Amino acid sequence: MPHRFVSRQPILKGYSKDQKYCVTDDRRRKFLLRISPLEQYAQKKRQYDFMCQAAALGIPMCRPLEFGTSDEGVYSLQTWIDGGDAREIVPCLPAPEQYALGLDAGKILKTLHSIPAPENQPDWESRINDKTDSKIRKYQECPLKYDNGQLFIDFINANRHLLKNRPQCRQHGDYHIGNMMVEAGSIVIIDFDRDDSGDPWKEFKSITWCVQVSPLFASGMVNGYFDHHVPMDFWKLLVLYTSLGIISSLPWAIPYGEGEVHTMKLLADEVLSWYGDRNTPVPAWYQPSPPES
Repeated sequence: MPHRFVSRQPILKGYSKDQKYCVTDDRRRKFLLRISPLEQYAQKKRQYDFMCQAAALGIPMCRPLEFGTSDEGVYSLQTWIDGGDAREIVPCLPAPEQYALGLDAGKILKTLHSIPAPENQPDWESRINDKTDSKIRKYQECPLKYDNGQLFIDFINANRHLLKNRPQCRQHGDYHIGNMMVEAGSIVIIDFDRDDSGDPWKEFKSITWCVQVSPLFASGMVNGYFDHHVPMDFWKLLVLYTSLGIISSLPWAIPYGEGEVHTMKLLADEVLSWYGDRNTPVPAWYQPSPPES
């Protein structure tokens, strides 16, 4: 690690298993330093290369500066974002600004999805169906259950035909307001450590976290991505992907304790409330046009 740093402060927020630090050099410039075990070299190199592609497109993000190995493991050095957590800032803004930031987040995601998936990628239908079978099995084997968990499974199984012939691209992998910051009034994307490839619309499976913070932000994100022309097939697939995310979240939450389990159960109930007895896949939180100033 050729840079000389005069201070290193650990960053404890987030679920990533990477060691994260805010480091400062002798010119008082701050950087983000991430360190991972050496055995993750190939994975971390893939992520770093993806970040380089994203940065080249002008994505507002922690820009990658350096990648390599040291005595501590695999490291990447990135620019420091001197902003605030979008989850805390966005809901305190006036309604038009919440929507506008969501609009920007959707446009950014659309640009990110211009990066193609790796060549020779298996077709999406086969890939996602294998993952779906595994996630449903893990949920069924899980010692805990949602009160209405079978509703999610029934919907997934009844709509798998929608997965046929879907395109694929590179993905952030965890694109939601919890992985965004606001710097100088603009959205900045962070934490690319769950990068993936697949159906671009699957990236919206995490929009549930945006809705909980600001339905206006979530609405703006959808409209920004589709330039205000949202196809009905998107809403149908969103229900499928959201249901899949709900099913997989409960087994994931158990190791993190009762607090996370409770959060996921509340989220499952909230998602069901979006649809209720409505005869449309468009969720109740969605606002098709910007709010009035």
